[in-house]
Amino acid sequence: METQELLDRIAINVVQGRVEAEDEGFDEGFENQPAVIELVEEALENGISPSDILIKGLTSSMTVVGEKFETGEYLIPDMLASAEAVGAGMDILTPHLLKAGIESKGKFVIATVSGDLHDIGKNIVAIMLKGAGYEVVDLGVDVPASRIIETVKKHNAPYLGLSALLTTTMRNMDEVIDGLKEAGLRNQTKVCIGGAPTSQDFADQIGADKHCNDAFAVLDWLKAAA
Repeated sequence: METQELLDRIAINVVQGRVEAEDEGFDEGFENQPAVIELVEEALENGISPSDILIKGLTSSMTVVGEKFETGEYLIPDMLASAEAVGAGMDILTPHLLKAGIESKGKFVIATVSGDLHDIGKNIVAIMLKGAGYEVVDLGVDVPASRIIETVKKHNAPYLGLSALLTTTMRNMDEVIDGLKEAGLRNQTKVCIGGAPTSQDFADQIGADKHCNDAFAVLDWLKAAA
């Protein structure tokens, strides 16, 4: 299979949300055909560079997924399936990218704040950040402010993402921002927040740098902040 055809097939299977050959995909005719895992491995065996597989096969296809989500053609579970396909490809690619000496764009700590157990949006952001070349430290859900601050300090992380899906728990983001200030870390760490009840007004109110509606907004923010 030609290089471009192989990269195109990886991209198509990301859009279809197919991780492995037995996955059906959103459209008909994909079941039992090679999916992201098989195609990424084939691309590596064929000598295609890990960076080309990453950029031209995996992450570029998420732009299509984002457009489908914005128009309502895809719902959150559909976008998550595509993000998981990217994540599966990234798991295979990461050691090859490191071996090739491709540098990380920086460490990004991400967490759902204390009292909140929602993680779908956070997981999509984490996968997309990995695909974009960031070293992600995902602390999971219901994370106390003290642990978030300790992790930012430990990794000297220039970026922090905070997520919450409840109006009652989004207030805990304020505690994290205050803790960063007290630890002397706020000036060296850019903070974005996200989640259904949050807004740019709320970000301004608590002193965060940016409110992002979704993973694509986070990537746009990072490009602007670089």
